[in-house]
Amino acid sequence: MLYIKCPHCGMRPQIEFSYGGDASVKRPDLNKEISDKEWDDFVYNRKSLRGKHLELWQHISGCRQWIKVERDTATHEIFKTFKADEGVV
Repeated sequence: MLYIKCPHCGMRPQIEFSYGGDASVKRPDLNKEISDKEWDDFVYNRKSLRGKHLELWQHISGCRQWIKVERDTATHEIFKTFKADEGVV
């Protein structure tokens, strides 16, 4: 089982979390017109990254906070976790 260290609650099993996607994807600006292609690219057309990258997870069975997790998708090794408003050091 994968364990994730919630910066608010401490070490918890993966079943307490819900995966939220790639944290490096930038959402289009609010109240700005974008083309259908730009919206499709944001929603559907993403690369499936292999290796170390930053992800969003929500601690649904705990504090319900969103966190960032630096994880290797090939090995599932977790390097570091952050509060959602923190960056990678």
